[in-house]
Amino acid sequence: MAEQTHVLFVEDDDVIREATQLALERDGFAVTAMPDGLSGLEAFRADRPDIALLDVMVPGLDGVSLCRRIRDESTVPVIMLSARADSIDVVLGLEAGADDYVTKPFDGAVLVARIRAVLRRFGHAGGGRAEQPDAGANGGVLTFGDLEVDTGGMEVRRAGRPVALTPTEMRLLLEFSSAPGTVLSRDRLLERVWDYGWGGDTRVVDVHVQRLRTKIGQDRIETVRGFGYKLKA
Repeated sequence: MAEQTHVLFVEDDDVIREATQLALERDGFAVTAMPDGLSGLEAFRADRPDIALLDVMVPGLDGVSLCRRIRDESTVPVIMLSARADSIDVVLGLEAGADDYVTKPFDGAVLVARIRAVLRRFGHAGGGRAEQPDAGANGGVLTFGDLEVDTGGMEVRRAGRPVALTPTEMRLLLEFSSAPGTVLSRDRLLERVWDYGWGGDTRVVDVHVQRLRTKIGQDRIETVRGFGYKLKA
């Protein structure tokens, strides 16, 4: 029997927490549900879950701060949950290191689909094998100025120094590396990197591109207004 995927779920609303936990368990996930950020951090450190679902507005340690603490220690995938589609909530969560976000109230089936999409990208149990973009069919090192991308070893160096990327940032860079000099639309990146088979919020792409720029160089990825982004060859 396949090992269950372990979800850490941090939500202060008792009804939402209990209902969502039951729904996820019915779909085969093992769930640790916590009512506040501090207990959520303790559970994360004790259990090392496969994925974390964090509500933005939780007491003790808010979801954005909790996401930062998790990201300081791990590259485990994080999905933020927010009662508002407010730009500030969304951007703060993504800038803190979240890989995706879902706005409440959410449909249980949509939440499960988003969880599984993230898990597929990360290659965790229950999510299937992660498919990598075709940046170098047989692997190898791609060079763009002082940037080196090892597509086989999944390593990145800038001016000879290792660059630490989250799995989502790595997939985004691999997508750019597969077509240097080619403009990639936000919709294509959502489909290829985030595994969205439907329209998604392009702010997810924009924030991740900015995060990637801070690590590989602000000038390495160019914005083509009205179309998308391209990696300078």
